[in-house]
Amino acid sequence: MNIALIYPEVYDIARFKEKRKEFPPFGVLYLAAVLEAEGHSVRIDRIWSGHTKLDLEDCDFVGLSVPSSATLGLVKAARETSSVRDDTAVVVGGVHANLYPEHTFEYLRPNVVTYGEGEQTILELLDFDRNRRDIDGIVFEEDGVLRKTNARRPMANISDLPLPARHLLPLNDVVMSDRLSNTDLRMAHVMFSRGCPFPCRFCAVAQTRPQYRSGDSAVRELEDLRDRYQVDGFAIVDDNFVVDRKKVSEICDAISGMNMRWSALSRVDTVRPELLEKMQRSGCIEIKYGMESGSPTILQAMKKNISPDMIRKAVRDTHSLGIKVKLFVIHGFPGENHSTTRETRSLLEELAPYVERVSLFRFVPLPGTYVYKCPEEFNLHGTNHDEDWDDDWSKFHIHHNDRHWWGDKRDFAEVCSSYAELNACVEGLWPKDAAGSRISA
Repeated sequence: MNIALIYPEVYDIARFKEKRKEFPPFGVLYLAAVLEAEGHSVRIDRIWSGHTKLDLEDCDFVGLSVPSSATLGLVKAARETSSVRDDTAVVVGGVHANLYPEHTFEYLRPNVVTYGEGEQTILELLDFDRNRRDIDGIVFEEDGVLRKTNARRPMANISDLPLPARHLLPLNDVVMSDRLSNTDLRMAHVMFSRGCPFPCRFCAVAQTRPQYRSGDSAVRELEDLRDRYQVDGFAIVDDNFVVDRKKVSEICDAISGMNMRWSALSRVDTVRPELLEKMQRSGCIEIKYGMESGSPTILQAMKKNISPDMIRKAVRDTHSLGIKVKLFVIHGFPGENHSTTRETRSLLEELAPYVERVSLFRFVPLPGTYVYKCPEEFNLHGTNHDEDWDDDWSKFHIHHNDRHWWGDKRDFAEVCSSYAELNACVEGLWPKDAAGSRISA
């Protein structure tokens, strides 16, 4: 069967204005891998603004990925303008579909919408003799009625999945040389786990039960990357790699002899000195922490469940082992003001000697988050909960978004002026080089 998988181009959240590519579309790559393993012919097509019309006449099955609500309009344009045979099955999945499967169906009008893990679902959908009511994790229309089947249980062992089908992408979408901390190491991106159990109110992770690959599975992929692409390092792009310390330790033990450099994301409250030591010995050169704020008030409002002291300890412990630290900061969460901003600025100034890089983002109420679901609690506006909703899902991008999301005009003015203050602090402590990268103070 000829199959096309389509995804919208997404740019690096910190370097959006430079149109620097983000990491590869792993959801699509894993779907392609399981399809190829079953003998199907698969191609991957990329869409972007101004390039959404595709010729799909030779395809028997088309899969559209919606990796964020902000890309829903792009996928809709592709759905409406691309040429597809009448007998071609069109299926939609991805983040927005996971969060809002019925809305996705009504908005894009495919044959089927999938939600949850899609690797087994897509294989079952290719069995046209199978009753769709027996396929978990889908939404479809039958006799004019929209039907939603039971949620699919997460697979027992994601280590059983084939390696992502990177060979279907251009080389420069796979191998990069300016992404591993402030180095020029030839590297690739990997995923070693899925899911995050923490209740942060600004985050829309659909899967709350973490799944980890085995150490052997990690080694198998890294050996393939090294042999096929001659990489010297890798970045783990999991939502939150350091959750299950036992699993992380197992992976570190397995890869410790490979002499590869790597980075990962973590919370500040899940690392321990002994684990950091093991991570460093296995090649870790940078950890990216979700600090989010230096204000106890804002951290509590976010349900981040961390404190400034936890941030201090994690940063200093990490730095003491020679591992570089990058911090992610979100400014403008409902309740942000000059006072809370000064607390964040003060903590950043204190930790500056131990921090290599900082990425500062403005708060956006992403669809699927607690904040988005509770607009009255946060005096939120500009979402599809409003009576005058304009159907513009692209506004929920996280690239330098300066929209007025909550509160009155005075609240917004204070958020804007305090953001300018904090941004000046970050740019002063971590200036950018000519290429736009943060350089150490």
